[in-house]
Amino acid sequence: MTVLIVAASLLVGVSLGVLGGGGSILTVPILVYLAGQDTKEAIATSLFVVGVTSLAALVPHARARRIRWRTGLLFGAFSMAGAYGGGRLAEYVPGTALLVTFALMMLATAVAMLRRPRNPRKRARPAHGDLPLPHIAAEGLVVGAVTGLVGSGGGFLVVPALALLGGLPMGVAVGTSLLVIAMKSFAGLAGHLAGVAIDWRLALIVTASAVIGSLAGGRLAGRIPQDALRTAFGWFVVVMGVFVLVQQAGAAVWSHPATWAGVVAVLAAVLAARRWRASGAG
Repeated sequence: MTVLIVAASLLVGVSLGVLGGGGSILTVPILVYLAGQDTKEAIATSLFVVGVTSLAALVPHARARRIRWRTGLLFGAFSMAGAYGGGRLAEYVPGTALLVTFALMMLATAVAMLRRPRNPRKRARPAHGDLPLPHIAAEGLVVGAVTGLVGSGGGFLVVPALALLGGLPMGVAVGTSLLVIAMKSFAGLAGHLAGVAIDWRLALIVTASAVIGSLAGGRLAGRIPQDALRTAFGWFVVVMGVFVLVQQAGAAVWSHPATWAGVVAVLAAVLAARRWRASGAG
């Protein structure tokens, strides 16, 4: 089982290094279903793992000057405030509710990954431009609160916020997101530590494996088409989200027609997003 955990942790690092996100979306299920951790302990541990791994993945992006430091630091500062508050609030929310929320967040972020703007170049800002402070504050607080509460929504909320809403070039958004993720992950961890004990031996094993993966991911960044990676990972996140929902819901729930109608609706929305993207590209 340890070998499987290490292998999965390597994937966490690769995802962060290449896409600037995906860490917690993978780490929480690994810790819950492979390592057998309690939900809240897994969320707190994932914040430590992702925070350290993001710092390691940040280095190659910084050397390539793909980081908007002012935007990243301000976004990260507001996210830290939101993440700490979310982490404290998570202490009073049932673990099952957190995992269900986590799964729904996975599905929502998967749709965001699979859906692309019709003309992404039109919104791109100059290479050295920064986002306005009110814009950074609002997005940072919201993204941070979600991250601290459910241990998810890091890069897959930060990258779209910076690239799609903020108009930053995709490469710069990915690099900047790693700085933001590291800052708010540690803030969220501080909020969770008030009521959760972490197995530091397991946390360090997972973190070391993820850091190695992030270095490999940093080398792959720029060599593999980003659109192909986002699409493949988006579908992977859909599968993981449905899996978590299945694990958390009882058999009676999944035998109800309304449940399957909801699953079909989510898949239909994803397919519609892909068709919309294709028609926009044409």
